[in-house]
Amino acid sequence: QVQLVESGGGLVQAGGSLRLSCATSGRTFTSYVMGWFRQAPGEARVFVAAINRSGGNTYYAESVKGRFTISRDNTKNTVYLQMNSLKPEDTAVYYCAASYYGGNYYSQGTYGYWGQGTQVTVSS
Repeated sequence: QVQLVESGGGLVQAGGSLRLSCATSGRTFTSYVMGWFRQAPGEARVFVAAINRSGGNTYYAESVKGRFTISRDNTKNTVYLQMNSLKPEDTAVYYCAASYYGGNYYSQGTYGYWGQGTQVTVSS
């Protein structure tokens, strides 16, 4: 098993930046594909970004391509989401997720472990 704890959320003005972190503990970090999802008020949770076990491949939702960057530090057992040029529509609770078996990186069902979420609010 793996435990996930997100941090770094907060309130930021449109055009600003935030970096989310997801610290993990438990089973070997490099065994897991890591992903970020988000859920806006009244909406379903959706895929944001994912990164493979080595960090060599990344995947993004179209809505965040060119603005967000996912990365991982396998020495610190941590995955990051750098968010630049933030827009009010990026406002959501952001969740970190881990998948041991991999598969469709864009699907929530691929991920068996989830963090508690961190709120990101972008004001206009």
